[in-house]
This record gives sequence, C-alpha cells and structure tokens, in this order.
Amino acid sequence: MDARLLDILVCPLCKGELIYKKVEQELVCKPCKLAYPIRDDIPVMLEEEARPLKADEL
Repeated sequence: MDARLLDILVCPLCKGELIYKKVEQELVCKPCKLAYPIRDDIPVMLEEEARPLKADEL
C-alpha cells in the first residue's frame, strides 16, 4: 500500500482518519465502525463493500 495514498485517504462517510491494518488488508474507520477492504493494493472505499467492525475490534 502506497504511503502517500494512505496520507490522503479519509473515510468516505465521516471524512475521518483511517487506520491501516496491513495483515488484514483493511482500512478501519473507528467512528463509523467500518473496515474498508484493500484488494490488489487498491482500497475499496464504498460503504456497501465495507465490513462492520465487531465490538472487540474497536
């Protein structure tokens, strides 16, 4: 994942900061409780593609 891209990406819903989870290949938005997948080094920033976070993942 390109570090420059990570610096400019924000959550498409709340415009908040995203946390990069390298092992899981996800970008996490804690306020929205969503994890956006990264497929082939491309973040998929669509709400319908995001995975809801479980309480223990926050």
